Amino acid sequence: MPPENPLGFQVAWARTMIPWKLVRIIYLRRVKDIRSALSNCTLCADRFAATATRHAPNPVVWFQPGARLLIASQAPGIRVHEANTPFWDASGKRLRDWLGLSDDAFYDRTRVAIVPMGFCFPGYNAKGSDLPPPPICARTWRADALAMLPDVSLTVLIGGYAMRYHLPKFTTVTQAVQDWRDHPPGVFALPHPSWRNTGWLKKNLWFERDVLPRLKAAVREVMDG
Repeated sequence: MPPENPLGFQVAWARTMIPWKLVRIIYLRRVKDIRSALSNCTLCADRFAATATRHAPNPVVWFQPGARLLIASQAPGIRVHEANTPFWDASGKRLRDWLGLSDDAFYDRTRVAIVPMGFCFPGYNAKGSDLPPPPICARTWRADALAMLPDVSLTVLIGGYAMRYHLPKFTTVTQAVQDWRDHPPGVFALPHPSWRNTGWLKKNLWFERDVLPRLKAAVREVMDG
């Protein structure tokens, strides 16, 4: 079957004699490389300056054509903002354990793309709670970012914001994670690996028992393929 990227792009070479490698080259030549412009985005400068953290924009851009595993996440936290490296925190350690990936494999951009709903740290509110990713970020950049990833064959959705974007029938995080068998082929939904969800993990033991073994098997297939 031809590869399908997260936007639903399907290569029509199945009905032709044209090799996928040639189609891929032609496709990527027509796709705009947004990474430089995205890295310098300041759309939310005023919004971030008004948060409790009063920080400047710092888009964390971690994807390139060729990746076969897509991590569709939420937004960087403060440690990721400071390190300019996605999941450079305790949540990342838990996520890599869920996926069965070493640090080197997880951060290999030739195989893994990390595309959050918000590329910058959104900041904290006056009570010290995380702010949600600004919707303008996904509206401005997400479609073009995903279009650069025609080789993706496994998509891992992390948290409700990513699930709402990618799953048309999304209702709740728990339901989406539990319904892993009903998602489109090559799509898994995960709760956010934050320590705040430790209680959720203890209440939903089926996640580690039923979902993670199948997720790890899918990841191994994609990474070794």
